[in-house]
Amino acid sequence: MARPTGLIASKGIELLTWSTPNGYKASIMLEELKEAYGLQYTYQGINIGQGIQKEAWFTAINPNGRIPAIVDHDHGDLAVFEGNAILSYLSRRYDTGRLFSFSPDDDEYTRAESWIGWQHGGLGPMQGQANHFVRAAKEKIAYGMQRYVGETERLYGVLDARLEDRDYVVGPGRGKYSIADIALLGWVNVVHGTTIAIDQFPSVKAWLARCWERPAVQKGFQIPSALASSALTPQAGEAAEQAKELKQLVDEAKKQYGYTYSSP
Repeated sequence: MARPTGLIASKGIELLTWSTPNGYKASIMLEELKEAYGLQYTYQGINIGQGIQKEAWFTAINPNGRIPAIVDHDHGDLAVFEGNAILSYLSRRYDTGRLFSFSPDDDEYTRAESWIGWQHGGLGPMQGQANHFVRAAKEKIAYGMQRYVGETERLYGVLDARLEDRDYVVGPGRGKYSIADIALLGWVNVVHGTTIAIDQFPSVKAWLARCWERPAVQKGFQIPSALASSALTPQAGEAAEQAKELKQLVDEAKKQYGYTYSSP
């Protein structure tokens, strides 16, 4: 894929994204809309390791210099950034049959907003920090590791309790697959990166497997490039050995600071 230097489409939705938990929100939703309504879209891979998201042409679309972002060429070249804002926009404008969303006058709309806000303000930031302190930080800081892994673990306990007697996060009865689920999928799919085993949360694991059965979810996780791993796939080889070593570090950090799992 050539290095992007600007927008390439003149009609439809153009997605600017990378293979990250937030990036998958947009690609999965667009694949769902494509399958359900025939909505076509163009995408470009924005390699955040190369700093493309900081270039002037990109920050003209998203001043914050982050992915994902979309440009709706059929609606005055409207730019929308932040994954959850993209989910909201696409569902309002293109999910005309409310297949993945709810009518604003439906209480489930508000419930979906609540869980999407919970992801945006809680699970995403905490899991992101956990992953940083465990894997990316050059210095392994015990307090940071146990603090953020512990809070991520607590939040997964909240989600597991929510899904204990439900198939999906919101919706009547056992729930309906919706943007509330899509907002979470990319994050839950890489929870193993924090050393937290998804087997600890059986209801979350069952929900993730259920969502993975959807063709649009599978396709969305391949954009802009093939997914490297999933929480549902046991790690092997060097990856498994590294995960074991990192978990030992986290467990030692938890012990050092007297961490005890509790949720909520």
